[in-house]
Amino acid sequence: MDAISVIRAKRDRGELTDPQIDWVIDAYTRGEVADEQMSALAMAILLNGMTAREISRWTDAMIRSGERMDFSSLGVPTADKHSTGGVGDKITLPLAPLVAACGAAVPQLSGRGLGHTGGTLDKLESIPGWRALLSNEEMLDVLHGCGAVICAAGDGLAPADKKLYALRDVTGTVEAIPLIASSIMSKKIAEGTGALVLDVKVGSGAFMKNLDDARELARTMVGLGRSAGVATVALLTDMSTPLGLTAGNALEVRESVEVLAGGGPADVVELTLALAREMLAAAGVHGKDPADALRDGSAMDHWRRMIAAQGGDPDAPLPVAREQHVVPAPATGVLTALDAYAVGVTAWRLGAGRARKEDPVQAGAGVELHAKPGDPVTAGQPLLTLHTDTPERFPYALEALDGAVTVAPAGTAFTPAPIVLDRIG
Repeated sequence: MDAISVIRAKRDRGELTDPQIDWVIDAYTRGEVADEQMSALAMAILLNGMTAREISRWTDAMIRSGERMDFSSLGVPTADKHSTGGVGDKITLPLAPLVAACGAAVPQLSGRGLGHTGGTLDKLESIPGWRALLSNEEMLDVLHGCGAVICAAGDGLAPADKKLYALRDVTGTVEAIPLIASSIMSKKIAEGTGALVLDVKVGSGAFMKNLDDARELARTMVGLGRSAGVATVALLTDMSTPLGLTAGNALEVRESVEVLAGGGPADVVELTLALAREMLAAAGVHGKDPADALRDGSAMDHWRRMIAAQGGDPDAPLPVAREQHVVPAPATGVLTALDAYAVGVTAWRLGAGRARKEDPVQAGAGVELHAKPGDPVTAGQPLLTLHTDTPERFPYALEALDGAVTVAPAGTAFTPAPIVLDRIG
């Protein structure tokens, strides 16, 4: 077997055999296949696609490149959620302790932000003392004690994906649906959860800009999960407008705690409850309604225990940026658009995100929204507040907001898009 014959097969629109897929993933993980060769193969996959069989085998080969976790010792069903990434998407933070409060264990392996999308681990690291890196034993201990854990994936979990993910990011092959699906599902299947709910974002602030592409990705991932014995469903959710009223790190933690306290923005609460109900149903856990767990404080109790178990202080003040800049509403009327991508780029430029994985982030940086589409606004009133420790970033951040806001005349009828657009599975 050699890399050139595999590249040529896919370049010429051929279907890769199981032995070809097994060999190329293993050889790339070991360093026998060079980055430039895998780059060529990834581009051929982007251009020519893969069959369902190829995607399934590719995913399985990436799982077999590393270890598989086992949570059978917990004695309760496990459920996990994966989001394809968005702006203001802090849902994992209230969701994990909420589902745990209702009787399922939640082993949530999360990632960091890159570009305009935020990362769950970056958000939680704004809590003083909180640790993202846990050993497998520590992860199990937190799950036993708290019912939920949010942490970074270890190096032993699908190492082939870790190499390929970094390569795709710099070779223009991120958009290949077979590679997106296999990347997400190899990690989630190797993680060992019994049930998985996928939150596939759709819209300007999402990776998938239209419903057709999102449905294709969702169907592919649901099929991969089910063929691996994981109860899998997907929700397609709107990401044309940021979720909630904040985009940043500490800003989003603060908003998540408000949700756990029984308050918070309506859209964040709605999506958190929708995903919680799907996770519990997929795990076969019935009984407590997630809405009750928000009202009675049990979800908050699980949050506090989870944060403390990972070294964090749930009572510590969250970081606040040193500088703020208010963006006024440009006109009087009804806000009809606040572009999620533009807000995400603004938060990124303020210091909340990173351009490269090794870049630092500012805990207090981000964007605070004072209105959402459908709300009345008055010219000159605060529409957004920008937060950063480095005020020289303000001009560059403000450039990203050009054309992001649309205000229609007062009295204009406007109905915001629903949060949940479709369900696959």
